[in-house]
Amino acid sequence: DAELVAEVKEPASGFPVVGLGASAGGLEALEIFFTHMPPDAGIAFVIVQHLDPKHKSIMDELMKRRTTMRILQAEDGVTLEPNSVYLNPPDKDVGIFNSTFQLTDPVENHSVRLPINHFFRSLAEDQGHNAIGIILSGSGSDGTSGVKEIKGAGGMIMVQNPEKAQYDSMP
Repeated sequence: DAELVAEVKEPASGFPVVGLGASAGGLEALEIFFTHMPPDAGIAFVIVQHLDPKHKSIMDELMKRRTTMRILQAEDGVTLEPNSVYLNPPDKDVGIFNSTFQLTDPVENHSVRLPINHFFRSLAEDQGHNAIGIILSGSGSDGTSGVKEIKGAGGMIMVQNPEKAQYDSMP
């Protein structure tokens, strides 16, 4: 009679890490989300958007109008801290390992890039039950397989109500 024991992976951080995936039309949802999020909740937030590598994002300026949390661009080797909002750079895929950002060059192929899936997979593996994935307004299916991995690791998933999203194919 061998007893099976479930092994629960301890998350690398002692606080929840929220990955927010958004595509076209997700800006309004992000602004509403951070307008209502307390700045001292003890959570790290990572916003992963579909970005044109040649276009300068103004997301940091927009988020500074909605929250008093620190707004930072994710940088390779930087450790996540609570009460901070990190933005993905347009020309890198973002992952985390031991609560530290790992930035890599996107894989060159002829298919569509899926930066949200890439981040959500690493979030699930690194943070386990401390991982939270949120899919906001957007187009396409990026995030679909990533949310399954977060849920499988014991984390939490939330999606914007498709009826309230500007673009409803992602949520």
